[in-house]
Amino acid sequence: MKLDQLKYNDGARRKKKRIGRGEGSGWGVTAGRGEKGYGSRAGSKKRSWFEGGQMPLQRRLPKFGFTNAAKKVYQVVNVSALNRFTKGEVNNEVLFAKGLIRDKDHPVKILGNGELKSKLNITVHAVSNSAREKIEQLGGTVTLL
Repeated sequence: MKLDQLKYNDGARRKKKRIGRGEGSGWGVTAGRGEKGYGSRAGSKKRSWFEGGQMPLQRRLPKFGFTNAAKKVYQVVNVSALNRFTKGEVNNEVLFAKGLIRDKDHPVKILGNGELKSKLNITVHAVSNSAREKIEQLGGTVTLL
């Protein structure tokens, strides 16, 4: 016997069902899809949120919450991070160059966490009261944009 003469034994492999190929096949007419309805149509599949016609959960639950479109979101820098600067002017461009903020076009707010060691002149959009006290205590100035 040669390799090209090998074949499966009779009954070892079942033929593929040819669905929808005439009544004589046993799978004609409705092709195993039942009678009428959504499941009998082409392209039908049960969507993940479908609950059999019952009002779905996302529509049964009430809406909640509110998003304020006018809310200002600040990039936050603590006073302790300003110790990277020895003296001089500190603004958005300088903070961006040192990697303390991600975007120089968005507003920046200085918060009072930590201690400041040097006199700085700071120009930003907002400053907390504790941060302002720490900066001015060393002789620095705070200018708001």
